Amino acid sequence: MAATCPICILIAAMGGEGGGVLTGWITGAAQREGYPVQATSIPGVAQRTGATTYYIEIWPEKTAQRPVMSLNPAPGQVDVMIASEFVEAGRAIANGYVTPDRTLLIASTHRVFAIAERSAMGDGRYDTGKLFRAARDFSRDRILFDMDDAAKESGSILNAVLLGALAGSGALPIPVDAFEASIRSDGKSVESNLAGFRFGLNHGGGRAELAPVPATPMQRFADEGVKRLTDYQDEAYARLYLQRLETIAAIGDEALTAEVARHLALRMSFEDVIRVAQLKIKPERFAAIELETRVKPGQPYAVADFVKPGIEEIASLLPPKLARAIIALSVRRGWIDRVHFGMQVRSNRLGGYLRFRLLAGLRRWRKHSFRYAEEQQRIEEWLDLIRRAAALDLHLAREITECARLIKGYGDTYRRGLGNYLAIRDRVILPALSGRIAPDAAADAVVQARTAALADPDGESLAKTLAAFTASLAALPQAAE
Repeated sequence: MAATCPICILIAAMGGEGGGVLTGWITGAAQREGYPVQATSIPGVAQRTGATTYYIEIWPEKTAQRPVMSLNPAPGQVDVMIASEFVEAGRAIANGYVTPDRTLLIASTHRVFAIAERSAMGDGRYDTGKLFRAARDFSRDRILFDMDDAAKESGSILNAVLLGALAGSGALPIPVDAFEASIRSDGKSVESNLAGFRFGLNHGGGRAELAPVPATPMQRFADEGVKRLTDYQDEAYARLYLQRLETIAAIGDEALTAEVARHLALRMSFEDVIRVAQLKIKPERFAAIELETRVKPGQPYAVADFVKPGIEEIASLLPPKLARAIIALSVRRGWIDRVHFGMQVRSNRLGGYLRFRLLAGLRRWRKHSFRYAEEQQRIEEWLDLIRRAAALDLHLAREITECARLIKGYGDTYRRGLGNYLAIRDRVILPALSGRIAPDAAADAVVQARTAALADPDGESLAKTLAAFTASLAALPQAAE
């Protein structure tokens, strides 16, 4: 029976990922085999970098007569959806281009975070678990794995791995050697592209699919916390972490303990100048840079780090009494937000490395610093609030635990987050613990206030939320005397 419709392929690729080259390889392979083919592209924006959507139609029969084909994809009419990044796959699903009766979804599961995800005060990342579920619910079949990592492992680029997955899927009437010939005819980085193609080919034929990472139990959080804090400071500091966690575990609620284990490890590894220097010279960092930029063995490269510490960051390393005096003077003179010491440090050169190494070597001094003393006091107060709240209402205790998301970074980011947390503590949490607000009403108020603070780091939304809460306080259920 003669074909009545083309095979429709939609590609969503971000800038620099070779979407146009991938399209050229597919159309070249189809032409080589004698199949009528047509391709179009539509520039767009992915909120991370330039994005382009490529649309290909391949007539599944060899014919001398040119069939009529469309220039644009139609929802519900796509046979193969290829996405170079997982949220791009989610966008295609949301737009109706992936359907359970027709579409094979081929997507890399790695993430390139959008501006909104990176700039969020809290964890603004999209839920990849929801993306996996949507992929399974809305596609006829799927090939999902981290193709970006596969490209790095094979010394290739992402588009070659995507092409291999497509070839291995059997969705097109095009033999593997036609795709390989298309890569060779392109004449650029042939061997590395073929390596990536074959990697994808093997996974495509096996219908690779990764399940979402299962929920992490409390023990895993605790184990990771110990590793993190031993690296951050020392074993004694990791033991302090476990001792603090035991006081929460004694409450007997596993979910609460797991959340405290996660947030406590992050709070105890607060970012200071020493920590920044530690991270800058880690061997894993340079290995990741070399892998990401595909530096060849022996090839020289430079890493330029731009740092701009202010008075507060520098004073945080000093003894508490001296640091407070310097910060107070700087506030009075108006220096605290205006005076910074900007510099460019080449961290993979001897001079730059030694500068960071010197700062990282102050790790033993950290326990005598102003920032350390301040953070430990605030951490103990936060844990005390959680324990007191748990005696009244576990829901309230969990919401207080989540308030740790507000406190992170250093400089302006740290000050704004801490200020927002203290406002919620003083206006909602402490009144609830003193019996002036019913625990369930306080828990709801903490959720609303924290959400407002995370959405607007400048604090305007939080101020309005707290003002509304105060205005309606008389109408809230009162705790028993």
